[in-house]
Amino acid sequence: MDADELADLITDELRAVAQPERAAGEKAYLKSEMEFLGASVWEIRRVVKAFVAGAPALDHDRLIALADALWNHSLFERRMAAAVLLELHPKLLTPRDLPWIERLLRESLTWALVDWLAGDVVGGILAASRDEVTPVLDRWSTDPDFWIRRSSLLAELRPLRGGAEMAPFLRRADAMLDEKEFFIRKAIGWVLREVGKRRPDEVAAWLAPRTHRASGVTMREAVRYLPSEVGERLMAAYREKRPAG
Repeated sequence: MDADELADLITDELRAVAQPERAAGEKAYLKSEMEFLGASVWEIRRVVKAFVAGAPALDHDRLIALADALWNHSLFERRMAAAVLLELHPKLLTPRDLPWIERLLRESLTWALVDWLAGDVVGGILAASRDEVTPVLDRWSTDPDFWIRRSSLLAELRPLRGGAEMAPFLRRADAMLDEKEFFIRKAIGWVLREVGKRRPDEVAAWLAPRTHRASGVTMREAVRYLPSEVGERLMAAYREKRPAG
């Protein structure tokens, strides 16, 4: 079977597990112009994992062809299936695939797809090839499209959870800290929150001189897993619009 036929088979499986009554709610929640079947992310992932387990192993070119066939359709579940398929094959993807993934990110137009592609797919490539990927993320961090800027932040999640150096993320976050865009403010706070679970001192030290610049969204997320007294001190400085130290 060619990629389009396989994509249609996966779509048939997605239709079989979909709940049509969910479709309108998902469309409204994501404020999307895409079509929706009403399949949950859990069901989409289950369908794609079952396909991968039962089909011949994909090589790089067949992976890209199938993901592209799934993506090139205005059905949300197909696009999410493409993102899951890519996430399940991290060893087949390299920095050479980033221009194509960037196209997918630009066409996503919703956090539900952007966050999966950036955090799981681009994050996996970054974890394996930091020297090659970092310049790409630095370019993304100044892109006019806020979804691309958000991706430059969220791509660091997976490496940072594994103990990677914070400097590349912090450099981009500092440059975007004054932005008004909610999805940028939320992304900065989200990454800091996740790092704060294991490295609270690093997060607190970075936030302290910037509490007068950070948004409430960023601050509330960032301090969530810091020691309570540290979080309270940082939030007090934020409310008073002054550096905490």
